[in-house]
Amino acid sequence: MPDLYIAGTWRAAAAGERRDIVNPFDAQVFQTVDEAGPADAEAAVLAARAAFDTTGWPRLDAAERADLLRRVAALLQRDKEDIARTETLDTGKTLVESRVDVDDVTAVFEYYAEQVLVEVDRTVDTGRDDVLSRVEHHPVGVCTLIAPWNYPLLQMCWKVAPALAAGNTLVLKPSEVTPLSTVHLVRLLAEAGVPDGVVNLVLGSGAAVGQVLTEHPAVDLVSFTGGLQTGRSILRATAETVKRTTVELGGKNPHVVFADVDLDRAVDAVLTGAFLHSGQVCSAGTRLIVEESVADDLVAGVVDRARRIRFGNGLDEGVESGPLVSAAHREKVEGYVALGRSEGAQLLTGGSRPQDPELARGFFLEATVFDRCDRSMRLVQEETFGPVLTVERFRTEAEAIALGNDTAYGLAGGVQTDDPERGDRVARALRHGTVWINDFGPYVPQAEWGGQRMSGNGRELGPAGLAEYRETQHVWRNTRPAAAGWFRG
Repeated sequence: MPDLYIAGTWRAAAAGERRDIVNPFDAQVFQTVDEAGPADAEAAVLAARAAFDTTGWPRLDAAERADLLRRVAALLQRDKEDIARTETLDTGKTLVESRVDVDDVTAVFEYYAEQVLVEVDRTVDTGRDDVLSRVEHHPVGVCTLIAPWNYPLLQMCWKVAPALAAGNTLVLKPSEVTPLSTVHLVRLLAEAGVPDGVVNLVLGSGAAVGQVLTEHPAVDLVSFTGGLQTGRSILRATAETVKRTTVELGGKNPHVVFADVDLDRAVDAVLTGAFLHSGQVCSAGTRLIVEESVADDLVAGVVDRARRIRFGNGLDEGVESGPLVSAAHREKVEGYVALGRSEGAQLLTGGSRPQDPELARGFFLEATVFDRCDRSMRLVQEETFGPVLTVERFRTEAEAIALGNDTAYGLAGGVQTDDPERGDRVARALRHGTVWINDFGPYVPQAEWGGQRMSGNGRELGPAGLAEYRETQHVWRNTRPAAAGWFRG
């Protein structure tokens, strides 16, 4: 069956191009998909434009859209095992993680099914009895939604659910490396009853289709999650047509550990923050900032546990970590390991490919810990997006805060302390979109997600995530119209 979905029809790429999809565990091609080009992207945008301009979808009652979102949530749970297996084959993450992703995105659809029913329009008191004034909210229009390869289903659904809830029409572009769960999602959207043209799917590289999807004058909004350089390019491109653009561009996230915390618990939190999904997480806690008096003990515990992480096929029971997503990405992360060595950081563990012959064909890299790091190092400044943890030390709370904020990014951070007042104080001082206290990584659909500074703009999830896909309009009605009389000639 073809893999592009445009105007309610599954179709092959106009130019006949195909792309191999590779399993990161063994580097084997396990599926091929259609590879779109500019003509396909143009067709998808125009289909979304026509659906918005000429059908009743944007004006559909909110309750009907809520029912549709609930149907999607039910279908996600029906197909949970198939979707999770696909996500694991595509990304290399463990099946346990993939199942959690399906549950999480189900919750996102359920949340927006309720949130879209919350009344946000309001009447304005103008102080005049001859005027009815109302602030209303309407869908933005045609939305291009671009998701990354590390959480393909989750990141796409964070965009799709509120965009549909608001009544927009969509063009979806997943990463060309990991497109399969989004293909499944679109099949479920169609099954749930999304009208033809409301959701369109384009598979392909950013180089091939990105210009059309971001610069086309028929596109009203672009939402992108991915790397900093690509995000900058998109912001420049969309500036020409002044379209609404939201970007989430990753982070270099501090994990601050104070001496008063239970060290075993802190070790566990640091491992989770740094090495879940092999560190391929935009909010990964890859900068350990630890109080000097406990640093040696804490780091020793992290190193010991990191060496015992069980690598393997994400489909196998008991595997704790899978491979990196591709050979090219592993080489990039290995480049950072080499850079850390050259910059004088102390390599305590990892930095190499596992010796297990069963892992030799996959894109594996050991969990890596560098000690004695500082902010002069590119290893500490730049997002490695892999299983690489750097260690910095501090003596005072003020120093910990300064280190935590000494980054161009501002996506997420963590604080480990048994002093509640200190935890709140440090969290408020950290300039990051999300700060966890005595935890690292969880989120809920009800709370906003997004970055500060170079981590991006706009928010996903929560009420603000829905507001991103709505335009605000003020309607003023004079109930006793009469000539104003400003000009008497």
